[in-house]
Amino acid sequence: MAVAESSPVPASFDWRPSHNPWAVALTVTLATFMEVLDSSIANVALPHIAGNLSASQDESSWVLTSYLVSNAIILPISAWLATRFGRKRFYMTCVTLFGASSFLCGLAPNLGMLVFFRILQGIGGGGLAPSEQAILADTFPREKRGMAFAVYGMAVVVAPAIGPTLGGWITDNSSWRWIFYVNVPFTILSLYLSSRLVEDPPYLEVERRRSLGVKVDYMGLGLIALGIGCLQFVLDKGQEDDWFSSHRITFALTVCILSLAAWIFWELRHKDPIVDLRLFERRNFAMAMFFTFVLGMVLYGTTFVIPQFLQTMLGYPAVKAGEALAGGGLVMMVMMPIAGVLVSRVDPRGMMAFGFLSTAGALYFMMSHITLGMDFTTASLLRTLQAAGLAFIFLPSNTLAYIGVPREKNNQVSSMNAFIRNVGGGIGISLISTFLTRREQVHQTYLSAHTSAGNPAFEQMVMGMSAALQKAGMQADAATQQAYARVYYMVMAHATTLAYVDVISVMIVAVACLAPLVVFMKRGPASGASEGGLH
Repeated sequence: MAVAESSPVPASFDWRPSHNPWAVALTVTLATFMEVLDSSIANVALPHIAGNLSASQDESSWVLTSYLVSNAIILPISAWLATRFGRKRFYMTCVTLFGASSFLCGLAPNLGMLVFFRILQGIGGGGLAPSEQAILADTFPREKRGMAFAVYGMAVVVAPAIGPTLGGWITDNSSWRWIFYVNVPFTILSLYLSSRLVEDPPYLEVERRRSLGVKVDYMGLGLIALGIGCLQFVLDKGQEDDWFSSHRITFALTVCILSLAAWIFWELRHKDPIVDLRLFERRNFAMAMFFTFVLGMVLYGTTFVIPQFLQTMLGYPAVKAGEALAGGGLVMMVMMPIAGVLVSRVDPRGMMAFGFLSTAGALYFMMSHITLGMDFTTASLLRTLQAAGLAFIFLPSNTLAYIGVPREKNNQVSSMNAFIRNVGGGIGISLISTFLTRREQVHQTYLSAHTSAGNPAFEQMVMGMSAALQKAGMQADAATQQAYARVYYMVMAHATTLAYVDVISVMIVAVACLAPLVVFMKRGPASGASEGGLH
């Protein structure tokens, strides 16, 4: 982009942190790991929480949804907050709030207090990721930014993989309260390192002082909070309430659409919006956000599909199902540094195309191996192969998103990136849940049509099962009834398995179609080019 679009503080282009950039990267990655881990570690502890606090399973789910709602609301406005109060100050406040609320979650005497403290925890956690990505973007020059994002990305993808396993181990060997207490020492360490190592570039202080004279966009804040809150409620409760057959889901979606439409109209006309939607006029940013949305759907979608299939269809316990995802985290730890090195040496667009195609290929392999006879090794391999290609999408997309964006907008880029990924994940899980239910019904109807008294194969199967049960000592009538019940179970199991195959088939097509779209992004200047034109 032209230099005229760059920061109004040219001297800040030469700013470099006074501490080792990699020490800064590891510092912010520590908090990232802690926050992302906490978003999944509580999943397997819900039955224990419900029993200990005398709550139902449905009520205990608010432990998860309350965190997600507050997290989703704070994400899009975190850039404005970081600019208004100073990024380092805002970041350390979020770390403090996250750690303190984690401790209070562990002390919660009842479900109501636990949900309240989880809301506070979600607010603190939601402000971490955008600030951390912006800190990395400012700390590292463009040619080293890919590797910095690789270190950060390892925490993002490894934490959800080990979260269920770690949560299950802590809950089984101690108490569910320790899944929250474990955050406290990490919070203290993160605050100490952040206070010593993290710095705000000079241009951020200029922006902060300028923002002090700007009237707060209360209307924008209210509209985005209302819209995102309703959207998260619809995504969380839509499938449970059968979507539009529920008046509250229909009402919440209507409020969501009207609020977000009004918010977009308001922000585009406001002189100093809390979210700069005009960034979407930049081709790289708009395409990167689109790819991030799809990446969120695929990453969160497969994280939802694999454990659910292992638990509901193959009878795996929650901890074992979580272990099946660990291979994906390990392979991402290997692939992220490789992608980080390549992103500054080869065309990032080619890396993204390779990532999309390899992910589609891994999903195709997964589709052909999802059966009722699948073993644990195969399940782990499916996740491992599927995760290998994600590094080649995640890093180039993050890197290209900043091309042509003024430095003072780095906070906006990082907050929008995290927000879009989370929304994509939420929508992906909701769509998958609905599609699974609908396709299961379709396959059940089709298979049931072949289980009639006039079908010789069906009659032979029932007679064979009945004879085997009678040999085992069961009465003839009871054996026949049991045989019919077992056939019905087989029909249901195969219908559900075919529904999972259908879901993965749709994901294959969606991911593969993204590969040619990378040509619409701009590669950016070669390594070593002046940063002035980039920001």
